[in-house]
Amino acid sequence: MSILVTGGAGYIGSHTVKYLRSLNKDVVVLDDLSKGHREAVLDAPLYVGSIQDGDLIDSICNKHHVTGVIHFAAYSLVGESVKEPIKYYENNVCGTLSLVKSLLRNDVKKIVFSSTAAVYGEPERVPILESDKTVPTNPYGDTKLSIEAMLKWAYEAYGMSSVSLRYFNAAGADPEGLIGEDHSPETHLIPLVLAAALGKRESITIFGEDYPTKDGTCIRDYIHVMDLASAHYLALKKLDESEGAFVYNLGNGEGFSVREVIDVAEEVTSITIPKVIGERRKGDPAVLVASQEKAERELGWERQYSSLAQIIEDAWKWHKAHPDGYK
Repeated sequence: MSILVTGGAGYIGSHTVKYLRSLNKDVVVLDDLSKGHREAVLDAPLYVGSIQDGDLIDSICNKHHVTGVIHFAAYSLVGESVKEPIKYYENNVCGTLSLVKSLLRNDVKKIVFSSTAAVYGEPERVPILESDKTVPTNPYGDTKLSIEAMLKWAYEAYGMSSVSLRYFNAAGADPEGLIGEDHSPETHLIPLVLAAALGKRESITIFGEDYPTKDGTCIRDYIHVMDLASAHYLALKKLDESEGAFVYNLGNGEGFSVREVIDVAEEVTSITIPKVIGERRKGDPAVLVASQEKAERELGWERQYSSLAQIIEDAWKWHKAHPDGYK
């Protein structure tokens, strides 16, 4: 009885695989390595291939007796999705459709889906609730919302139960320092700040300092990647006990400003990080913070790494030891 993790060589996927293995769960990984890293899969069989390869998925399901799936495999760059929307619909939506068809063919009817806070678009209120309006402002968010809808109807028609996890800003790294965050290109604030601390970048740009926030910079919800990993496991456990199509936010419950992130990074690294003030970016809301109360209540989820200092310390341990990522 195994758990199939698609995209399990990627950032959040590989940390989830490591967490599952720490619980002695049987795990098998499928990743095409277009974004992920072979080195990030420490202790699980890895199949290199596409979620659209039905024959491969048939073989994995049969050989490993797959009973549930955690699905991370997707393109996730917002800017790229605006420039190449067809690429995102083809990979994310069509890829998931093909995966779901393969799973149904193999009578695998439990899937945890890696969704995103981007499904909400411009928030109506903060903190954001799962019941709030979903109006994505980019193709990436819309592909994820389309997949959520697909999974809802797959439950109604075929009895395939699902949990869609809408998370905010994944951050941090494995506290043991064995795996971490290595994207190309990198778009996330904390690794960019730490790259500046390492001298891999000349500076970090603060996009706007005149927002209606405590220090004028944008506030975001940063959630430790290992807390995300535990939530995926709890979501899969829920599907052992309940049938349906469920949706949960995953967040830290509080927001941190761009300046706060930089200030804490300077404290953690003992390095003064060069800063440049830039113009506001179009479409950047002043504040994005999740309400995670539903996940706490219904999944029994408890965050273990909620302090910003802990998140940055774990990320710094990885980046300092791997200044060029997995290379």
